[in-house]
Amino acid sequence: MSHAERIYGLRELTRILTLTPKRAAQLRRLALLHGDSGYTFRELLALRAASALLDAGASVRQIKQALSALRRQDPGLEQPLAEVRLVLEGDRLLAQSDRVRFDPRTGQLVLALDSGGLERAATATLATGLVRPLAPPAEQAETWFERASEWDGDPAQWEDAIEAYRRVVVIDPTYAAAWNNLGLLLHRMGDYEGARGAYDAALAQDPDCREAAYNLGSLHEDRGEVEAAVGSYRRALELSPDYADAHFNLAGALSRSGRGDEAARHWQRYLELDAGSPWARIARAHLEVRERDE
Repeated sequence: MSHAERIYGLRELTRILTLTPKRAAQLRRLALLHGDSGYTFRELLALRAASALLDAGASVRQIKQALSALRRQDPGLEQPLAEVRLVLEGDRLLAQSDRVRFDPRTGQLVLALDSGGLERAATATLATGLVRPLAPPAEQAETWFERASEWDGDPAQWEDAIEAYRRVVVIDPTYAAAWNNLGLLLHRMGDYEGARGAYDAALAQDPDCREAAYNLGSLHEDRGEVEAAVGSYRRALELSPDYADAHFNLAGALSRSGRGDEAARHWQRYLELDAGSPWARIARAHLEVRERDE
């Protein structure tokens, strides 16, 4: 059975790449950032490569010219930035193999992009929203839960993890953590109805499961249900007022719905709780933009 390709939502992508509003605007000008629709891993590679070039001092115009040249040389390239290594040398963008660099307007293309760092960064986000209870119920249910927990961090094994979590809830329908984790994997694989049912089951079995409330908010956002998302994030914060990720996502949802003052309070609270995270940069950027607007 083939495995579904990992798809990243815009909010998850924003976290992985630590996008500021300015950087997001640059990537939109490069036609790499295309709104709320899902992004494949290859698209994520292209966004990461473009961000690295911009960080190194390349201009949007330079990158556009290089991409146009690459596509002229090889019309079959779907994501040039994900398939060709580009480096900034002086004021020129060059295509590079392990030994030689080429001007993309005239040189040979070499497919040699190291994606290991991005794989690790992306994998690090997969644990968000998962529950690891200290005192699980029945022994047999826990056996399957442990197996699922070994698999749920690897997209290639998500179908196996889903099957294992389903076995857990058949054995013990009250196992809220398994319902939550099942919902999260179904959510990531695009089964929104299945995910909603699993999150609801988690909250029915454990009304204090903050992760299920948080994940339900994320699901609502992915479905364009902003007000429902706000309500779910608020519920997560009622259960756990210092839940940093819930403050972050609630701030984003409020900001997108035009409630900047309230969003700012949650951006600020997020910074108080998690100032050292890679995503603190995003929260600060939102606050700085708001201060300039005022």
